[in-house]
Amino acid sequence: MSQRLLRQLHRQLAPIILLPFLVTAFTGVAYRLGKSWFGLSRDQVHFLMVIHEGEYLGDFLEPLYVLLNGLGLLFMLGTGCALFVQSVRRAGWLARRSPVSATDDSDPTA
Repeated sequence: MSQRLLRQLHRQLAPIILLPFLVTAFTGVAYRLGKSWFGLSRDQVHFLMVIHEGEYLGDFLEPLYVLLNGLGLLFMLGTGCALFVQSVRRAGWLARRSPVSATDDSDPTA
């Protein structure tokens, strides 16, 4: 797949999937910290899990929300990694390594 198409797909999907990612991350962290650091009971922070897992969407949409959230994350990671690898190859970062020569006389401590 070309870098142009990957970048376009990544750019178009990012704004759509940002809000579900933020909600999932925020509620998951808040749930764990509420229980662990603040000593809140499971009942006190259960509303965060309802939001985190998409239970408020109902029995039909909840699994769809979880599936799309997971697939969106995998897609964004995949395209992001592919774009990064392509940019590293294009820039030639890996080929620019210049090993230190054994005959280098520029050592000021010698």
